[in-house]
Amino acid sequence: MYELCIFAEDKFLQQIQQSKLNIMKIRFNSDYIEGAHPAILQKLSETNTLQQPGYGTDDYCEQARTLIRQLCGMPTADVHFLVGGTQTNTTVIASILRPHQGVLCAETGHINVHETGAIEANGHKVLSLPSDNGKITAQQIEQAYSSHWNDENHEHMVQPGMVYISFPTENGTIYSRSELEAIYATCQKCELPLFVDGARLGYGLAATKNDVSLEFLAHHCDVFYIGGTKVGALFGEAVVITAEKLKKDFRYLIKQKGGMLAKGWLLGLQFLTLLENGLYFDIAKHADKMAQMIHDAFAAKGSLFLYDSPTNQQFPILKNADLEKLSEHFVSDFWCKTDATHTAVRFCTSWATRQEDVEALIKTIRNL
Repeated sequence: MYELCIFAEDKFLQQIQQSKLNIMKIRFNSDYIEGAHPAILQKLSETNTLQQPGYGTDDYCEQARTLIRQLCGMPTADVHFLVGGTQTNTTVIASILRPHQGVLCAETGHINVHETGAIEANGHKVLSLPSDNGKITAQQIEQAYSSHWNDENHEHMVQPGMVYISFPTENGTIYSRSELEAIYATCQKCELPLFVDGARLGYGLAATKNDVSLEFLAHHCDVFYIGGTKVGALFGEAVVITAEKLKKDFRYLIKQKGGMLAKGWLLGLQFLTLLENGLYFDIAKHADKMAQMIHDAFAAKGSLFLYDSPTNQQFPILKNADLEKLSEHFVSDFWCKTDATHTAVRFCTSWATRQEDVEALIKTIRNL
């Protein structure tokens, strides 16, 4: 027992030491490791002692709703503000599905791999589909729908009740206009509501290869959200419900799922600040530019990439020895082993990524 305690203590001390070392490194492992854009902090400070009604019924939320409707070209859309991505995904999905239904999504989809069974915990099965670079197709959706209804035992199976996709995907890839048009047409044909996870929406819209606008997206899905947590806000996601049939009682579900923030004006104020002068899109474009610089540096060294991402997430496949050298000064996110001597990792930029940090990384890459 004594030896086990000594071992545990040594392990704990090693973890502390590693944490201290990591603090001194430059982090490229996520896009939510910084606080909030200075403009938001300034607004929060300026309005800190002003009294506001709670639960999203304040003037800031209403102004943000009006602005989002204008940007989306959807004057009748419902707009709701929640705190985080998992909370938003579970609330939206629970509001759409009946007890016997599940949600179709890519096998790499966030709700399938990175939400600890949150959807299943709410009584709904995630019906995963094989993905190509994180994306699914209209053909796959229709095939999954038809396979269910053509099975004579369909009453004994979970019924596909909606479709979930991400823009960008977990792999940093984006859907084109034509792909979204086809997916939405199929969803309408099959009467499957389409939900677009926009946790990193800004980075997708700002990508150089993107041909999808915010307005186009709003008109080619039934519900989506504008991510704030990963794109400049302290926290917050703005849910935009475009389909009339999905609007009823949504605030009841927000409350039931623990997502109705008492100080709701903190959410509205942040989205108003991000969106009123295009700040959201400017800072997202900066992150994509920093990511492209990193991509080009790895490509110049002959690195291959796990996915062809035009957004703020890059997935180079590195020799283990090179990764070890990079890890001395930079933190990336492990993704997968591609073989015994190579590892795919994620380098992720954000609205706050400093160009000097990117240049330091590039210099190290060149010297590998």
